[in-house]
Amino acid sequence: MEFFKVRKMFEIFDEILKFSPLSSFRLSLLESLGRFLAEDVRAPEDLPPFARATMDGYAVRARDTFGARENEPVILNVIGEIFMGKAPTFSLHPGEAARIATGGMLPKGADAVVMVEYTEENEGLVEIKKPVAPYENVIQPGEDFREGAKIFPAGEKITPAIMGVLAGLGITEISVRGQPRVGIISTGDEIVPPQTIPAPGKIRDINSYSLFGAVQEAFAIPKLYGIVPDLEEKLFQTLERALKENDLVLISGGSSVGVRDFTLKAISKLPGAEIICHGLAVKPGKPTILAKVGNKAVFGLPGQVASALLIFYLLVRPLLLHLQGAQKKYLFLKKILAKAGRNIPSTPGREDFLRVRLEFSSEGLFVYPIFRKSGLISSMVEADGFLRIPENVEGVYAGEWVEVYLLP
Repeated sequence: MEFFKVRKMFEIFDEILKFSPLSSFRLSLLESLGRFLAEDVRAPEDLPPFARATMDGYAVRARDTFGARENEPVILNVIGEIFMGKAPTFSLHPGEAARIATGGMLPKGADAVVMVEYTEENEGLVEIKKPVAPYENVIQPGEDFREGAKIFPAGEKITPAIMGVLAGLGITEISVRGQPRVGIISTGDEIVPPQTIPAPGKIRDINSYSLFGAVQEAFAIPKLYGIVPDLEEKLFQTLERALKENDLVLISGGSSVGVRDFTLKAISKLPGAEIICHGLAVKPGKPTILAKVGNKAVFGLPGQVASALLIFYLLVRPLLLHLQGAQKKYLFLKKILAKAGRNIPSTPGREDFLRVRLEFSSEGLFVYPIFRKSGLISSMVEADGFLRIPENVEGVYAGEWVEVYLLP
């Protein structure tokens, strides 16, 4: 049996975007970190709602300070003090000033604040030794956000700063997409649970736990379905149950060519299953399967752990974030440019993704490949990211700029 539907990476990205994001619901702002907005958010009011001082000093009319010098200060009458959390009960008129602290509300008539360092007060008079321009050391009403303005678009990721903005606007509930539920199945007669002492020829299940953590990092909800032996009907039954209970299923192992690899057959038996790819033009990770069943996805991942995690970060993670309504800019790993620390060979006709480590030196940021077999998890532990070599390139030379996708 050959790989019968080999696709390129960019083609799979297009297929991922055809899945519909999950339905939305209201969520407490305090529980929203890392989630994605399901709808645009508009400011219900100005932020800040009033003119505020950004320095300790004196609220003034800026024009009254023009011409002030260290040896020729402007003298103003101090008519009061503005207390934090209190609205001023007076207005400033020409020739007047008022003490104010950072964050205090400017009184009517004031349009600037003179820093306390440039003043000297004595017996109700204050010497202004430096002029200020209108609105200097002042945040004006709505300077952050204007009432009615769209402040965050749908698909924006909720960060601590965004949580602060929303709280400042009185928004304590937001609309977000649901978290995808992900079923994880390990296959293979050689796989045993981690708590088991492996017999000769057996190996503990690494992939399920690595994928479980990767799913959590993507703000999705993983569920383990155990280890399935190399029996086609058993795999189909487990897959059928997992697909009913989840939005996406990951099958680790059993996707390559071989008489005992039943993943493709089990997926194909699902009613309405559409095989999007059976084989990917990348290394490592060629024996990758992606199928669509309604709006649910099934991935057959390579059995080698490093390859499985690579495909997870390149394809599965973007889909999980897309299902959560994330904007395109959030779907993919962050990319940087670095210089190759050595010559790196590649084979034309496929995209190569090498596990790499980054090193800083006086000459800049350099990247070095970690040449280990894809079955060794240690290479992923040491990796800072993946170096991408395009499909029509025979390799890169030392000192050449390359793309590096950073691991989350």
